[in-house]
Amino acid sequence: MQQQLVPPWLEKLLSTDFFSVCRTHGDAARSERNMFCLDCNDEAFCFYCRSSRHKEHKVIQIRRSSYHDVVRVSEIEKVLEIDGVQTYVINSAKVLFLNERPQPKSSSSSGKGGSHICEVCGRSLLDTFRFCSLGCKLVGIKRNGNANFMLEGRSTTTTRVMVRGEEERLMYPSTPPSTRRRKGIPHRAPN
Repeated sequence: MQQQLVPPWLEKLLSTDFFSVCRTHGDAARSERNMFCLDCNDEAFCFYCRSSRHKEHKVIQIRRSSYHDVVRVSEIEKVLEIDGVQTYVINSAKVLFLNERPQPKSSSSSGKGGSHICEVCGRSLLDTFRFCSLGCKLVGIKRNGNANFMLEGRSTTTTRVMVRGEEERLMYPSTPPSTRRRKGIPHRAPN
């Protein structure tokens, strides 16, 4: 049985502009367009649009961190296999970035910054992750069809995934533990 490697809504999610004011509810307090409906796969919308048009749909909320779009791991892992994508803890919540973030040229992947780098953009990573964002994972999957594949199903318990080739099996959505490494090995001053 041939399954899709990428959910049909993912590319639209990654190319959507978030955080503009809703045209319909612009005067309301929570009118910022920071939600995306996986069922409709259309455009971003606000809190009030969700209540009126997306009440029974699968919706994820996009958040901001340093002017970049992030999504909480607890929301996205219900609908997408995120293994291999770097996670961060921001405001006590585990998140991951939607798209690649520009990296200063001085901290490029050559030598400095860490031994782990994103397979697509070369950004330094904290742990043994393969990608810095969902967007980079998507590019990686398109380049070589045998990466850890994204989930097609949307179950919150188990989901069918493709694993290295055509083999199909059930898997629980998960993400590697996020551990921060020390900057270096502590050394005592010489006597």
